[in-house]
Amino acid sequence: MAAILFTTILALSALYLPQPLLPVLTAEFGVARETAALLTTIAFIPLSLAPLFYGVLLETVSARRMLRLAVLLLAITEGLMFIVEPFAGLMALRLIQGLLIPAMLTSLMTYTSQVAAKGDIARAMAWYIAATIMGGFAGRAFSGLIASLLHWRFSFLFLGFALLVAWFWLGRVAEAGSVRVTRPSLKAIGEVLADPVVRTAYAMVFCFFMAFAAMMNYLPFRLTELSPNTNEFRIGLAYSGYLMGIVVSLNAVRIHQRCGGAERAMVGGLALFIVALMVMAVPQVAVLVCGMFLLCGASFLTHATATGYLNRYMPQYKGVVNGLYVAFYYGGGAVGSYLPGYVYRGFGWGGFVAALIVVLVIALLLAVHLSRMAASIRGDLHTD
Repeated sequence: MAAILFTTILALSALYLPQPLLPVLTAEFGVARETAALLTTIAFIPLSLAPLFYGVLLETVSARRMLRLAVLLLAITEGLMFIVEPFAGLMALRLIQGLLIPAMLTSLMTYTSQVAAKGDIARAMAWYIAATIMGGFAGRAFSGLIASLLHWRFSFLFLGFALLVAWFWLGRVAEAGSVRVTRPSLKAIGEVLADPVVRTAYAMVFCFFMAFAAMMNYLPFRLTELSPNTNEFRIGLAYSGYLMGIVVSLNAVRIHQRCGGAERAMVGGLALFIVALMVMAVPQVAVLVCGMFLLCGASFLTHATATGYLNRYMPQYKGVVNGLYVAFYYGGGAVGSYLPGYVYRGFGWGGFVAALIVVLVIALLLAVHLSRMAASIRGDLHTD
């Protein structure tokens, strides 16, 4: 299990590694902030599409075999990021990485569920989720540290070496059978999307992760605006609030119980998200970093609650429900990591934050509507 968790951390690190480096990449390549931000966006796009298509490709493949191949290829692309010169070359490599990471995450989640004993599946998945959050922080923090000590390209090189270590380590891991990913059914997808509760939840997820991804991607530029001497390491540490996600995710059930249900927890999480954005509008670095803890806690509370809620609401289509959830989640991330940059350029940080608050208000209204629909459904069932 240790090798699986280590590889999970590296997979998420690869996804988010460029974010603290965006200001230095903007300066070195002479590109606009929005263009530099595409290094994140272009990796999100395959993640938003893969859940709908990977099932066709991954029906009879060994989880361990597919995982090792994806890890090796990702390590090679990270090494190439160290030597490729044109920015277009970096973009092409990031697109390839975006295609490899979903295969890794599919294999890692499947392997985790297969090797865990029946009574330990929930615990094993909790550790897996914690590893994904840790990877999101580690990728940003260590890339910033390495870039500030050496050069930004060494961040990719070090991750490439770490992936090679994971590749060798996974060679000693036992097989766990084939990847049990069913072929996506258009009928099942249609039935899931026909449900108004599910549609509302997906729209809410799209909106809240759009706002979250926007803040994560453009935070480095704001930090350099407020403190021109800010280096990559300090930018990486600014993401420390991400670790709040581990605390919140592992205690999500308790939070639901204290809030009076999952729907109220989502409403509360989104309301806190809006408060966090207001805090982050204050033009002080210390306040911005503190706001990150509140923002990340609120975001991961909503995320952890929404995933569990949808699986309980529609248990007969778990594969399709989760696949579509990931598609809407990272679809929002792809939009949020790029388009809000134009608002930032045209209206400054205040306009940028205001636009994200508008998106979050929409998400909050959707959550309130979801809560009312769920209450109505429970009332109808009670009447029957």
